Amino acid sequence: MSFEIGVVIIGRNEGERLKVCIRSLATLGLKIVYVDSNSSDDSVDYVKSQGFDVLELDMSMPFSAARARNEGYQHLLTRYPELEYIQFVDGDCEVYKGWISRSCKHLAEKQELAAVCGRRKERFPDKTLYNKLCDIEWGTAIGLTKATGGDFMCRKQALLDVAGFNPQVIAGEEPEMCFRMRQKGWQIERLDCDMTLHDANMTSCYQWWKRFERSGHAYAQGFFMHGNSPEKYYLKDVLRIVLWSLLLPLAIIGLSVFVSMWSLLLLFLYPLKIIQIAVAKINLFGFKVSLAYGASLVLCKFPQMQGVLTFLKKYI
Repeated sequence: MSFEIGVVIIGRNEGERLKVCIRSLATLGLKIVYVDSNSSDDSVDYVKSQGFDVLELDMSMPFSAARARNEGYQHLLTRYPELEYIQFVDGDCEVYKGWISRSCKHLAEKQELAAVCGRRKERFPDKTLYNKLCDIEWGTAIGLTKATGGDFMCRKQALLDVAGFNPQVIAGEEPEMCFRMRQKGWQIERLDCDMTLHDANMTSCYQWWKRFERSGHAYAQGFFMHGNSPEKYYLKDVLRIVLWSLLLPLAIIGLSVFVSMWSLLLLFLYPLKIIQIAVAKINLFGFKVSLAYGASLVLCKFPQMQGVLTFLKKYI
């Protein structure tokens, strides 16, 4: 069974990681376009030297990963209208051997599916604790799901049905597009197989903070756009952020000032929640990683709240 497949790779200054990504796809006979966001390294020259298409984004226009992906797949469909499926992949990922053929075959067998994804893994999960947390984050449930991540195989017709990604969504563009696909009756599935090998290279608390700040922005914008839907898109996520990072701290401060300083003991709700999460995961990850995982899940509400406020400042 053969398929007409295109690949959209997006990136900026990915260096060796982009070369690994290209090499993992180069021998498969795919139509590949690399969309570059103003790299200052040799990314553009390297991809051109391998004989693949390159689009260099006009950075005088507002940038988003959604815009980059849109320009990529639109370029492919204009040049190769016979394409049936599009693989989207970030430039810091290597695609596992066998993923392309397996994902296309699955889509061909199940016409109700708009897109499929598999297991993304970290290349160096033990290099830093932050990398390990990313690797855990990728371990989502197998089967029908609400959304993909940044790497996935998509049916061309499903992309066209929703006009692709919303370029105004600057974070969480894949779940937002998947939401619109599901509204039109399409389904999304996560397969029980390896898909991509990711190199987060996360070494600092600053990177961790910015990552969750972006996710907070995504939750806020997604809720603003689709919160009135029957699904109440991202309502629970936004409520959790507001509760743990705003309402609870304000309540503790107010009670300590106007009622009793003993109210400050409510601050122990945070470490108790961390311990509760860690205990539930300790058999899977061990003590150190489980504790870090619990701390990340609880404390990430603060950078996420910053992302919510950034969205409100920009768009409300």
